[in-house]
Amino acid sequence: MRAATGLWRWRHNPLRRTTDLVEAWVALTAALLLCLAVPAAGWVAGVSANASLQRSVRLQHEERVATVAQVVRTATERDPERNAELGEEQRLRPAVVAKWTAPDGTPRTGTVTTAREHADPGDAFPLWTDRSGRAVTPPMHPETARAHALIAGLTVALLAGFLVETARRLVVQRLVRRRYARLDRAWAQVGPDWGRTGTGS
Repeated sequence: MRAATGLWRWRHNPLRRTTDLVEAWVALTAALLLCLAVPAAGWVAGVSANASLQRSVRLQHEERVATVAQVVRTATERDPERNAELGEEQRLRPAVVAKWTAPDGTPRTGTVTTAREHADPGDAFPLWTDRSGRAVTPPMHPETARAHALIAGLTVALLAGFLVETARRLVVQRLVRRRYARLDRAWAQVGPDWGRTGTGS
């Protein structure tokens, strides 16, 4: 980024090359993008993700009902079909056969997971169901949604910053190659006569 600070110095310098000026402007543009556009992109992405996630949170809270379930017994091989339906994360938690009341008042019984390490028959634990009474996962918490949105915004900002810096480096690399190519051509013209001026040869 030193080329950006040297942009003013290059204005009337007789040694200034076109590539020097281009490099300085590229560096200045990249600096402005890193300071303004990159944070803005992260903020927009975070706000958009948060709005979408908060809508999902509200929808989940509208569609899911909190109730209290009671442990009937520990889930065993007598429940192979239900156990097969459980996801990997649910299978890592204790599974029990429990009974609960659906939103329409009908009693329900099924194999569900619980956060309890030990669940004995008769123990009560909170359970979320859908409107039909089927056990479902708890709705996302608004703070969790905000945390996910923050991560999304930071990720977008980091990616945008990486793209800006990568583009700057590629342009500078191309400019350096052009400089060396011009130097090689100039040396090819002057090199053979180097040191012979005034020798009479």
